[in-house]
Amino acid sequence: MNTSGSGHILSDVALDITVECKDDRGLRHEIDTVLAYRSSDPFAVAMTFITSDGDLVWTFGRDLLMRGTECPVGEGDVHISPAVGLGGRAMVSIELSSPDGHLVLMARAADIHDFISRSVAVVPAGTESDFFDADLLISQVLAS
Repeated sequence: MNTSGSGHILSDVALDITVECKDDRGLRHEIDTVLAYRSSDPFAVAMTFITSDGDLVWTFGRDLLMRGTECPVGEGDVHISPAVGLGGRAMVSIELSSPDGHLVLMARAADIHDFISRSVAVVPAGTESDFFDADLLISQVLAS
């Protein structure tokens, strides 16, 4: 994902992780996922699910991800909380809801902390507004 080729977004941080989920029958599935962060969009993280039907991207607040590793947070479509996986492993639960369905994912807490540390090295927490380009956002909105 860290490419600048046609159709690809250049990410300052991209981390390949595997998340787990259970389907309606209780069967466990692993999904290859890429967490990405761009200093040009300093308030958001993108979670891209790599599937045989194509990539599916969810974007949500970096602050939500950061706070969700410590305590349950979220309103609306994204809820994040600390969790415990099989064998007592520290995990982070990421719950996504849309009109199409509901999905609860479990990511290794170490992977999420690694991603957050890398993103904070690019844009320190609390300085996001220093990197936000309001003029660019306005021009993108007007162009669409």
